[in-house]
Amino acid sequence: MNSRRDRRSIRAALFDGIEEGGVRALYNNHDIDEHDNNIAIDGLQDRVNILKALTGDIHEEMETHNKLLDKMGHSMDASRGTLHGNLDRFKKVFQSKSNRHMAAIVASFIATFFLIYYLIRCLSAIE
Repeated sequence: MNSRRDRRSIRAALFDGIEEGGVRALYNNHDIDEHDNNIAIDGLQDRVNILKALTGDIHEEMETHNKLLDKMGHSMDASRGTLHGNLDRFKKVFQSKSNRHMAAIVASFIATFFLIYYLIRCLSAIE
């Protein structure tokens, strides 16, 4: 919420006193003296400095985000390589083993699952 206030105050500093035709009215008026011109120039310099600071902050934020995105891209590439290698290993394992051996592994997993299920059910019935 505080950043919204800062943005509003910056925007107010940039555009205070500028209304539709307000700038034209200042420059079309021939009675403007040197002092008023200097005040207007100082105001414009302040606004330019504010805009320069804002664009610098935006640039720094953008560079930070780009660095983070690059790191994330490299991490994703590394994980993609790892997953691809694991997938190749699984393919080799499943292709080289016989169907009989695979069936024995699947049957042992199912038997283990039912054994654990039965033990948990018996323990919950005891309590």
